[in-house]
Amino acid sequence: MFRALLPARRLLPARHPPLPRRNLAARAAAGQGLPLGRRLAVVAAAGSAAAAAWLYLREEKGRRQQARRRAELRALALGQGDFRLLDQEGRPRRKADFRGQWVLLYFGFTHCPDICPEELEKLSRAVELLEREPGLPPLQPLFITVDPQRDDVAAVRRYVRDFHPRLLGLTGSPEEVRAAADAYRVYASAGPEDEDGDYIVDHTVLIYLLGPDGLFLDYYGRSKTDAQIAQSVRRHMETYEPLLD
Repeated sequence: MFRALLPARRLLPARHPPLPRRNLAARAAAGQGLPLGRRLAVVAAAGSAAAAAWLYLREEKGRRQQARRRAELRALALGQGDFRLLDQEGRPRRKADFRGQWVLLYFGFTHCPDICPEELEKLSRAVELLEREPGLPPLQPLFITVDPQRDDVAAVRRYVRDFHPRLLGLTGSPEEVRAAADAYRVYASAGPEDEDGDYIVDHTVLIYLLGPDGLFLDYYGRSKTDAQIAQSVRRHMETYEPLLD
C-alpha cells in the first residue's frame, strides 16, 4: 500500500566510469616505436621530398615565364631587317656584320650634356665586368647616333674614344639613321635651336641587348646598374635560344 504511494523512480542508464585519457606525452611515446636513427631518416626524407617539390615548382614557373617571354619577343621581333651606316673610321657597316655576336646597343648623340655619357659609361662598365668572366662569348658595345646632322664620322670618332676601347660608333645620312632607329622603335626628335644654333635631341634612353640573331632580347633603363646589366646579359647568354627558326 505504501509502496504504491511512493513516486515512481525513473530508470537511468547505468553510468560507467570514464575511460582514462592518454596524455600527449603518452601518445607521443606510443609513436616512438622506431629507432631514433630511422625516425631521423624519415624526417630527412620528407624534408628532401618537400624541398625537391618546391625546386621543381620554382623551375617550372621559371620555364613558363621564359616561354611566355620568348613568345612575346618573337611576336615583337625588334631588329629585323638591315641597316647601312658608317663607323668612326668611315668604314661601311651593316647589321649583318654583327650577326653571330652579342651586342649592347645605345642610341644617343654626341652633344648630349649628361644622360648619354652616363649611359655609355655604364654600358662600358657592364662590358668590362663580363670580359672578366672566362667562357662567356664576347660582347660588342655599339653606339648609333640619332643626330646625323651634327654627328659626322669625325665627331663620332672623337666621342667614342672616351668610353670602352671596343665601342663602335655609327652614323650616316638622316634617312639611314632613321631606318636603324625605326628597326628598334627608338624615338628621336630634335628640339628648337637656341641663339647659338645648339639644340637637344629628345630620344629613347635605353640600352638594348641583341642576341646573335640580331634581334632584341632585353633592355635596360637608367635605373639599372652596370652589375645588374652584366648579370642579366650573363643569364641570357647561358640560356640563349634563337627567337626565329
